[in-house]
Amino acid sequence: MADSSAEYARRFHRVVEHIDRNIAEPLNLETLAGVANFSPFHFHRLFAAWMGETAADYVRRRRIELGALRLATQPESTVLQVALAVGFTSPEAFARAFRARFEASPTQWREQDRKNRQMNRNRDQESLRTPGQLSPAHQPQRETRMQVTLVDRQPAHVAYIRHLGPYGPPISAFWQNVVAPWMMTNNLMHCVRYGVSHDDPSITSPDQLRYDACGEVPENWKGSGIYNETTIPGGRYAMTRFRGTTTQITGAWAEILREWLPSSGMQLDARPFFEYYPTDARFDPKTGEFECELCVPVVAL
Repeated sequence: MADSSAEYARRFHRVVEHIDRNIAEPLNLETLAGVANFSPFHFHRLFAAWMGETAADYVRRRRIELGALRLATQPESTVLQVALAVGFTSPEAFARAFRARFEASPTQWREQDRKNRQMNRNRDQESLRTPGQLSPAHQPQRETRMQVTLVDRQPAHVAYIRHLGPYGPPISAFWQNVVAPWMMTNNLMHCVRYGVSHDDPSITSPDQLRYDACGEVPENWKGSGIYNETTIPGGRYAMTRFRGTTTQITGAWAEILREWLPSSGMQLDARPFFEYYPTDARFDPKTGEFECELCVPVVAL
């Protein structure tokens, strides 16, 4: 039974990975059933039972969520360009689906996101101001504090366990209570690790956020327990070094995406975001502070 359940999990993980990495392509039932190696006749019911939503609903949701992320991070891209990049055939179809999800048009949502970011910047500046200083409205706009560099990474084959639910402190508990014992059993405690964030917590519902805790392994590796394998794609990434706690890392991701990326001359592509933990990455169990590199897949705008 455990082997059968693991095989179902592997097949559906392949499907959702295929959807995210090919979001601009036609994703019909027959294609997705083929990825899962199930018959098209049964795939619709199996996917809905496993994922809690139909395949069509899942594809539509991911297209809208990725479209919202691109609207926020690529201000020079038109609504048409964003719509086509995430698989809609027209801006009208994108706008209808977007409004049904966010109760706002793509243009309205983008403007509100911009205003929210400006309010957060002003609030940050206000909190740092001492008596006698000019108000934030009369100060130069704060530049991003991050040091971001472009790096070329090689593909990495990984074994992973998936967490479904809110980011932040629950991810730390997941690493400690689930991932660490599994890695210890499989002699992976000293391997290179990755944390793959598939969703933006400001857009996706907390109960649908996906996070993969990964260890780099050879392609012919065989381990114990229930896990899946995939290859994290290589290529160009925007990278910044992070040191802090799980309560701070969400803000760091938001800063690189919504502060650095729009003025960088780069744009996102369909590869996943990830945290990279080299073997010498430090972790302080007393404070909960840890070190990693935040990596965002980018291509020229």
